[in-house]
Amino acid sequence: MVKLSIIVPIYNEEMHIERVLEQIVAAPLPKGVEREIIVVNDGSTDHTGEIVQQVASLFREVEVHTFDSNQGKGSAIREGLKHAIGDIILTQDGDLEYDPRDYARLIRPILDRRADVVYGSRFLGSPRGMRFMNLVANKILVFLANFLYRAQITDEATAYKAFRKETLSQIELKCVRFEFCPEVTAKLRKRGYEIIEVPVAYDGRSTAQGKKIGWRDGLEAIWILLKYRFTE
Repeated sequence: MVKLSIIVPIYNEEMHIERVLEQIVAAPLPKGVEREIIVVNDGSTDHTGEIVQQVASLFREVEVHTFDSNQGKGSAIREGLKHAIGDIILTQDGDLEYDPRDYARLIRPILDRRADVVYGSRFLGSPRGMRFMNLVANKILVFLANFLYRAQITDEATAYKAFRKETLSQIELKCVRFEFCPEVTAKLRKRGYEIIEVPVAYDGRSTAQGKKIGWRDGLEAIWILLKYRFTE
């Protein structure tokens, strides 16, 4: 039996989190794979925490860890990694932009021992609702990842990333906010790991609908890719 650890960092997602967790629990997995769902409530100030606890009481696969104050998505992912015991690690946002039904496609190359790292590419699929500025930022990050690290990928900032646990454990993550994506890409590529991509569905949301990443985070991602090219 192979265990999949799904890490879900959340902050103020009361409108979506119940449905997201239900979809994660129900998502089909390949035969022989079981799941654990590690939710990290990043100091939410709405009713997210209460809803997550209610869902966790219904599904034994769900465990919850809570920060007293908001520390950032990267910090929440690092906290989730401390508790993950699965053979495969997968990151999942706490909104409805990505579809958990893509899990089987994401982890199949790892199960087949064809990959240690798999990214779900929105651009190999049919992305919907992506704002023009987000599209431009994504193209810049892809260019830098490919130019600086020879990553040969189409989607650096995708939230759907899957890793063999022993592969991810080889690097020390320092991310706090949204730097997880460029940091993990840079550090794994510097160690020679190939990144395999598979197409995933994507339905983007607006700031009014709760999207939290902004232009400053895009600049930070660019800086992280540049920084780790020349330093550890």
